[in-house]
Amino acid sequence: ECYVQNTAREYAKIYAAEAEPLEGFGEVPEIIPIFLVHRPANNIPYATVEEELVGEFVKYSVRDGKEVNFLRRDSEAGQKCCTFQHWVYEKTNGSLLVTDLQGVGMKLTDVGIATLAKGYKGFKGNCSISFIEQFRALHQCNKYCEMLGLKSLRTTHQKQRKATAMKIKNLPNSSAIKKTVPKKAREPRDFISSEH
Repeated sequence: ECYVQNTAREYAKIYAAEAEPLEGFGEVPEIIPIFLVHRPANNIPYATVEEELVGEFVKYSVRDGKEVNFLRRDSEAGQKCCTFQHWVYEKTNGSLLVTDLQGVGMKLTDVGIATLAKGYKGFKGNCSISFIEQFRALHQCNKYCEMLGLKSLRTTHQKQRKATAMKIKNLPNSSAIKKTVPKKAREPRDFISSEH
């Protein structure tokens, strides 16, 4: 949990360094640090400690296709979180996605990271690869994506779908091919037992 959140925090710092100087961009999301504390005399010898966030707690990223959060799309913090996800996705060539963005205002906590099956530069995330596929399909660019010069994912995703459709059409006896839809289920996240 600490490794994932603090890794995401490092990406957020680089994102802030690129976004803050842009005219009109303003404040950027910050992922708060989390620390692992060893307490040998306690029944639970390890605990995580982080800053307490006071205020309305909001989820800014979509967990699955059924969960729609209008604050993600309509609020400044939500749009900037979506742009942060897009920025990380583009910087890692689609190999890594910071997800489960949630918190109070621009301060975020309890984030997750999805990576491709092989991981990214030796790092494996704690969320399903389906989060990356879903982000690619559902992300809608906003003015902050444009300010950072991020490439639209719609065009790329639509091209990939068309190429797949063309391959299926060109297969011999394609009408005889049985179509199956893979079951997309969220893999459970493994968390270290912690006290807050």
